[in-house]
Amino acid sequence: MGTVLFAVAAVALTALSLHGLLVRPRLTADPRGLRIRTTTGKHDLHWPEVTARVRTTRRLGRDSATLEIEAGEALYVFGWLELGADPRDVLDTLTALRP
Repeated sequence: MGTVLFAVAAVALTALSLHGLLVRPRLTADPRGLRIRTTTGKHDLHWPEVTARVRTTRRLGRDSATLEIEAGEALYVFGWLELGADPRDVLDTLTALRP
């Protein structure tokens, strides 16, 4: 039984690692707009259709910030692990790039 649990955990960690490698970078920005990579492909968004904000929540006694990007009916949520930086800093950079 322990071997089965270990094998399931190993497969799950391998899948998560591959996802992290293949979908990087998740978010890129330039003066034209944003490009978001997901497991289903790339999504190019132009600045007029994008709304970005930082949402702060408290979980288990700790504050965590996420960057929420809304484009039409789609909502993309990024944490510090996907961004590689603090979401507040990323929002400041996106604001500076936005025309």
